[in-house]
Amino acid sequence: MELMDEKQITIMDENGNERVMEILFTYEHPERAKKYVFLYEKDNPDEVIAMEYNDNGELLEIESEEEYEEVEEVFNAFNDENFSSEEN
Repeated sequence: MELMDEKQITIMDENGNERVMEILFTYEHPERAKKYVFLYEKDNPDEVIAMEYNDNGELLEIESEEEYEEVEEVFNAFNDENFSSEEN
């Protein structure tokens, strides 16, 4: 993972291709002491990817179904908050 600026990183996909991703937001789970980042490609903002990251900046796949469901809830709350503020 290469940090390009505050809101962009370059990652390698499963085929070894570089992908420039925009950082939508980050989230830290205090009880698990884990950090998550929500990413999307600029030309495809509707497809958001959530990944765990560590203090070394390494991206890790979310492996636990429980973690994935929780991260999905955080993403939904983020969307609800942002869409409701746009309507006001």
